[in-house]
Amino acid sequence: MTPIQERLAHLLNVDIWLAITLAVLLMALVVSQVTRVLFNQLLRWTRRSETVWDEALVESARRPVQLLIWIVALTWAATALQRHWPEPDFSPTIGLARNIGIVLTVAWFFWQFIGRASEHTIARGQAQDPAFDLTTALALSKLARLIVVVVATITVAQTLGFQIGGLLALGGVGGIAVGLAARDILANFFGGLTIYLDRPFSVGDWIRSPDKSLEGTVEYISWRHTRIRAFNKNPIYVPNSVFTNIVVENPSRMTHRRFTETIGVRYDDLAQVDAIVTEIRRYLSQHPAIDTRELLIVNFNRFGTSSLDIMIYAFTLQRVWAEFQSLKHEWLLAIGHIIERHGARVALPTQTLHVDTLPVPQEPAPT
Repeated sequence: MTPIQERLAHLLNVDIWLAITLAVLLMALVVSQVTRVLFNQLLRWTRRSETVWDEALVESARRPVQLLIWIVALTWAATALQRHWPEPDFSPTIGLARNIGIVLTVAWFFWQFIGRASEHTIARGQAQDPAFDLTTALALSKLARLIVVVVATITVAQTLGFQIGGLLALGGVGGIAVGLAARDILANFFGGLTIYLDRPFSVGDWIRSPDKSLEGTVEYISWRHTRIRAFNKNPIYVPNSVFTNIVVENPSRMTHRRFTETIGVRYDDLAQVDAIVTEIRRYLSQHPAIDTRELLIVNFNRFGTSSLDIMIYAFTLQRVWAEFQSLKHEWLLAIGHIIERHGARVALPTQTLHVDTLPVPQEPAPT
């Protein structure tokens, strides 16, 4: 073969691999653009549907699919370069990078799908049902994402050649040491798991503990801690392990609010007490905010130190604290007017002092 023929053959060989590389990249660009347009059309169609899963699926798959196209295209281009330059041999690296890229792309898709599906589900659930369990939805979302991370990590480790069985065995041997070193972390984790399973409270609930100086609204529940917003607007970060050892009250789940008062009238108004008690009982039993199916007591209770005490005990269906205070304001004013209509008065703390008159000693008569 003449030098000219060798030169032409070399140029032809260069043109072939370069043309293949450029053709692969151009094809990847075209397929990526077509895929983007297709996903945009699918997204417009899914947004008109009533289900949330199809929209979350399309939104989550759009970018991972495009990334997957480029991974395959770059793998083909790298293979073409490897054939042109056989030395050094980086074919195993190409295959390893491709496999890891595919695993991470699939994990990215599932990560986004879980997040978007949970967002759509929570938004629609809260719009349709005010009692939607937000805590359980968030817990399931976090658990699913944790599974995706664990599976992706194990798959990548196996792809890189790590012996997973040996690592698991090592973890079993060192489990005691790890457990002792991370007992607080594990205690908080299982405390969070207990909260998710037993659900003594949820995000948005008002809770308090008689064992701790703890009261406020639950804002966030993680696997390690729970964030509570106190009524002075300060955040309180409570480790989840604390909730396994304390008593927690959840006033947000009360069925009624209790209205209880002791009102005293003067001792001079003893004759009017029975009529006052009867009218107060009639007023409360006819009030629409009082639940007459529950216990309702209006009775003359005792002879106090400076008053005749009337006990009032009733339940209202109004559970909102601010609205209950407005009702309480209305009831107390009405009870005061009832007492005044009967010519009586609310007693003030008074004391009566009885002074005995002592006989004046007489002086003896002068002698």
